[in-house]
Amino acid sequence: MKTTKLDFPVMSSWMENNGRRLDCNPYLSGAFEAKVILEKLSAKKQPLHEVTQGGMKGIFNGPRFARNYVEDPEYGIPFLGSVDILAADLSNLTLLSKKQVASHPELLIDEGWTLITCSGTIGRMVYSRSEMRGMAGSQHFMRVVADPDKILPGYLYAYLSSKFGVPLVISGTYGSIIQGIEPQHLADLPVPRLGKDIEEEVHNLVLEAARIRTEANIQLSSAIHKLEKYFNLPHLPRTINKTEPDTSVTSSELLSSRLDGLFHSNYHKSALEPLLKLPESMRTTLGTIADEVVEPLRFKRTPIDNSAYGIPFFGTSTLMWLEPTLTYYIAKNKPGIKQYIVDDKTLLVPRSGQLAGIIGHVVFPYGSVVGGAVTEDAIRIKAKSQAIAGYLFIALSSEYGRRQLKARAFGSSIPHLDVRMIKATVIPLLSEEKMQEIGTIGYQISQARSKAIEKEQRARNLVEQWIESEGVV
Repeated sequence: MKTTKLDFPVMSSWMENNGRRLDCNPYLSGAFEAKVILEKLSAKKQPLHEVTQGGMKGIFNGPRFARNYVEDPEYGIPFLGSVDILAADLSNLTLLSKKQVASHPELLIDEGWTLITCSGTIGRMVYSRSEMRGMAGSQHFMRVVADPDKILPGYLYAYLSSKFGVPLVISGTYGSIIQGIEPQHLADLPVPRLGKDIEEEVHNLVLEAARIRTEANIQLSSAIHKLEKYFNLPHLPRTINKTEPDTSVTSSELLSSRLDGLFHSNYHKSALEPLLKLPESMRTTLGTIADEVVEPLRFKRTPIDNSAYGIPFFGTSTLMWLEPTLTYYIAKNKPGIKQYIVDDKTLLVPRSGQLAGIIGHVVFPYGSVVGGAVTEDAIRIKAKSQAIAGYLFIALSSEYGRRQLKARAFGSSIPHLDVRMIKATVIPLLSEEKMQEIGTIGYQISQARSKAIEKEQRARNLVEQWIESEGVV
């Protein structure tokens, strides 16, 4: 374990202004510097509880309760955990019993809220968009509900998620092993008022980013349905967790290569058999249609802090987030680094993880992942064009692709995929014209997600630039 010695004197007056906290968070998180800059602002500042709906009632966690999950959407409501709120695609959520939600209406999420992770990793934030309205949420993220008569919710989100807001949120963290924050820790967080024009501009940028993200997910769902319709394939629900046993019968000949149950299960057969019934001219394998399916070699990585000499390096978990977060920078001149750099004709598939998690979840890179480097834990599917990459993205995002990828994983504790297994995935084959049509939609989804990131970053930059120009002397 690498440790860094920090010698940072703290004045007693600082402790007095931070609730006599003796732990490091309020003083080393950047919160103190943020407070100093905010204090220099001539602009009006209001404590957070003064601009939220109902005061302190507008800053709250979900209740703790024993969860009752269901499988049928008729009886369930999508349930968001603290990691789920960060995801770009919300179509793979577990379902919480409608009866349970009815008895705990405070679980429900509405549009325009700022959602903040409040246990474990603190301070990750998202702006709740229209597709999240009516979903339920866990107690592991806090809801901050702006009072629209006092402040625009998009502006409040942009400020709280800025380099001034995040340190102030994190400074309220308590605990040593499992850290957390509570609503009272955020109640007096100062919110600067930057004027109607700038706040409206920031708010509109955040709203536009939310709209673009929702529309991208609608396009993804629509493209999958269109693909299924072309081949008269029944729509399959997105689930892998089932309460009843999955019992199936298989030929002994098929056991010569695979003995694991999931590969021979009805879960897998329900996706594979309809494709195998298609005429040979209407189906192919991923290894045939893709230009290349590769797994980069492992190598020793030396992180660097200076972006001028490095490129962003990403792990697999954040690839699915609304805004993928880099792990660190890696030297541009590192030998062999080119095999790790991702372009906009390459799909990524996490090769390991839990079956109910990220393994087999295909990603069409967006944001700073394009042109960045990605860990060898993501297998690359390289296509000849953006449209082919987009088509494969739609096909593999459908349950017909996703179930095959998950079922082809091997291993019990931590399942793994390899290049050979991925290449064998069966892909429905359309005419060149229709593949171009669906593939263009797939590529546009990636582009839209990048555009949404740019909108939000622009909103935060406006807030930060205004505060810095007014608060730094």
